[in-house]
Amino acid sequence: MACAMTSMYERMRQEVVVGGGVEGAPDAPSTSRAVLSALIIGALLVWLGLKNVWTLVFVAGLLLSIFLHEVGHFVTARRTGMKATQFFMGFGPRLWSRHKGEVEYGFRAIPLGAFVRIIGMNGLDEVEPEDEERAYRNKSFPRQLLVITAGSLMHMIIALALFIGVYAFAGRYDDTGSVAVVRAPEAGSPAALAGIREGDIVVALGKDKVTTRSELVEAIVEQAPGNAVEVVVQRNGVEEIFTTTLASNPMDANIAYLGIATSSTGYVKQSLANSLVYGVGDVVRTAGNSVKGVVSALNPMNSVQALRDSGENLATRPTTVVGASQIGGQLGKDEGLKAVLLLLASVNVFVGVFNMFPLLPFDGGHAAIAAYERIRSRRGERYRADINKMIPLTTIVMGLMGFLLFVGLYLDITQPL
Repeated sequence: MACAMTSMYERMRQEVVVGGGVEGAPDAPSTSRAVLSALIIGALLVWLGLKNVWTLVFVAGLLLSIFLHEVGHFVTARRTGMKATQFFMGFGPRLWSRHKGEVEYGFRAIPLGAFVRIIGMNGLDEVEPEDEERAYRNKSFPRQLLVITAGSLMHMIIALALFIGVYAFAGRYDDTGSVAVVRAPEAGSPAALAGIREGDIVVALGKDKVTTRSELVEAIVEQAPGNAVEVVVQRNGVEEIFTTTLASNPMDANIAYLGIATSSTGYVKQSLANSLVYGVGDVVRTAGNSVKGVVSALNPMNSVQALRDSGENLATRPTTVVGASQIGGQLGKDEGLKAVLLLLASVNVFVGVFNMFPLLPFDGGHAAIAAYERIRSRRGERYRADINKMIPLTTIVMGLMGFLLFVGLYLDITQPL
């Protein structure tokens, strides 16, 4: 038991707190293991493509985003005079690697991320005397902050580029037009029971006037399941009033449900200047929503509640790349590439925000330590934080992440989004 605990501590110390893999580790590349892993990963990608090509497109976009995240760390580290010794896609045992100069490039068995190893991330990382000047810990605070936030900044750049590209070439969704029912209400829904028909234009729900699709959605969400409401529609130029009782949304029992599908003006192409303005605004807005999402995602009680109640609010239940891929695949079927790219942009913003959570092993944890050391340092004397004190908390965070991953995977498989 003591040996196992020591081994776990050393792994935590070397691969999580220090950052990256251990050089000269015993998991040397194995040809048979590499071939087997490549076949398994290849088969999974082929299966995804056959099942839903849009899911494959979304997953490929995520993998590219992960790669570019690490490129951000790698390039800024080298530009600021730091020494990077590893650039790996994936975690776990090495499958393949090659040295080029002082850097080992390669792939590892578990395709759930990537990492760049920069020497001297903190006092626990042993550095050769001749390399001490190039260690992360000996660079200025601005350089440390640039390198450690470069991954999240890269996600924001990716998201901005995707938003601008879609808005300029495919259009931005515009719901400023009237709200019209474009297909018959769901059978047995409150709308169908009330007598609302395809082609009706909704102009009010309860006391709320409705002029856009989003306003109709907001008016429904403000109600509660079981509320009796008046729905005012325009039919053949004449306003008619229908009374119905809102039901519970099939996807979330806490949200009211009317049962109609609506249309709006659709996607409207934007000029490059407008695309840039809208893109910046949507990145900022999505980042703000992502902060709330991070708090919700890291709350283990939301996971427990989601396991206990299948009707729990979808906004608070944990999800994984499996769930996000399911959504991406469905959006691709419904609206094509533009919808997949917009979802990918939003996911990049969320990952960028999530990654800056100020605890190890997130990049935000390293940024917080760098800021703390800068605050505690005095002129001519640089303060060094005792990273050993962070290992117990980091272990708890890793355990929480493992729990959230397990619950998210279970829910994504058994209760697809």
